[in-house]
Amino acid sequence: MMIESIEIEMDIKAVLGELDPAIETTLQQWGEPLRWAITAVDRETNIAQIEAIVIRE
Repeated sequence: MMIESIEIEMDIKAVLGELDPAIETTLQQWGEPLRWAITAVDRETNIAQIEAIVIRE
């Protein structure tokens, strides 16, 4: 088991209203999310930068 810090970008306009589950589902591609945070949002492109800590098996 490894703990890893990752950063991803995600189009939040496409998932408006169900943002939390969409982020968690996306993060599961890298492992089990322990915590995550939206650290920046570009209002022109609706792209959010997300930092997360995940556990990889």
